[in-house]
Amino acid sequence: MRRIKLIVAYDGTNYCGWQVQPNGITVQEVLNQALSDLFAKKIACIGASRTDAGVHALGNVAVFDTDARMPADRIAFALNTRLPADIRIQGSSEVPPDFHPRFTATVKTYEYRILNRTFADPTRRLNSYFWYGPLDVDAMRQAASYLVGTHDFKSFATAKPEVTDTVRTIYETSLEKEDDLIRFRITGNGFLYNMVRIITGTLLEVGKGDYPPEKVKEILAAKDRKTAGATARPEGLTLVQIRYPEWDFE
Repeated sequence: MRRIKLIVAYDGTNYCGWQVQPNGITVQEVLNQALSDLFAKKIACIGASRTDAGVHALGNVAVFDTDARMPADRIAFALNTRLPADIRIQGSSEVPPDFHPRFTATVKTYEYRILNRTFADPTRRLNSYFWYGPLDVDAMRQAASYLVGTHDFKSFATAKPEVTDTVRTIYETSLEKEDDLIRFRITGNGFLYNMVRIITGTLLEVGKGDYPPEKVKEILAAKDRKTAGATARPEGLTLVQIRYPEWDFE
């Protein structure tokens, strides 16, 4: 039995998130069906990140086990002929059988895109959040810098009963504006439920002038979700990359 790692990209617009659920079609469900069709037996993959409804990915990771003899690097090509146009495998490779995409130390990078112009652009409505008013990018960048380091991010998460440890480490943030598009990137060792979207909602309050940049430090210290900004809409968020420092796949 071999374990195969997939790098999965998708436009999340038409899906109820990554994880299989009874309420609607998901990316994992579609991928499982394509795998089962390809290998003529029921296969269920394991995903690294359970992205929410409407959230996109360039580099989510999934694994599955198979005894098929197809070369690992060819599986990506074969799967893509069976997947819809809004899901594409970016690469496939064999990994050790004990590799688990969720229970292994990771470095994840997310990007949130804010379209900041007077009028909405309908051609970019599916992968960016539109805001019509002026935003102070320098203030937003300063606010984001206070997130770097190891902190308790309880204020920046939607509570889930099964999650008791809300401490995470952020390695880097960046916030740049090119023409009318603001790109906020954040890299860390893990993210809580809705964490990036709540952080972005808070940065928007800073950009609008409703919060000073230093407010982020107060929010972190409060450990209270009510102190942070609103949860930003899902369409602006993309999971860019997941790396596994302990495993040298490449």
